[in-house]
Amino acid sequence: MLRLDNIKFTPQDILHKQFKEKSIGKGYDVDDVDSFLDDVIKDYDAFNKEVTRLQDENDRLKAKVDELNRQVEVGSSISSRSAASQPVSSATNMDILKRLSNLERRVFGSQLGNDENDSHLL
Repeated sequence: MLRLDNIKFTPQDILHKQFKEKSIGKGYDVDDVDSFLDDVIKDYDAFNKEVTRLQDENDRLKAKVDELNRQVEVGSSISSRSAASQPVSSATNMDILKRLSNLERRVFGSQLGNDENDSHLL
């Protein structure tokens, strides 16, 4: 991970850099310029490594998202196929139990009063 405390220069630092002038002759102190450029190169190297790492992580995460999307598509197509093969009923369990209870009362309720006459059913 890129650590910003390892970066020595901001773009403004580079823009406003003033090199020392040589005491003899014209121009800048070569050692001062070389030292500055060495540090700039290190910063660029650190940024390039971080960009590469982030690109790799981005590619890995995109691949993971694609894989998860494929799994969701497969799962939803399976569940939609199984839902289509099962009949859809609006009746709840309670409705079914009430209907069953009413049916039992009609069928068995009439037989309870006629137990003596319906002994052949046993």
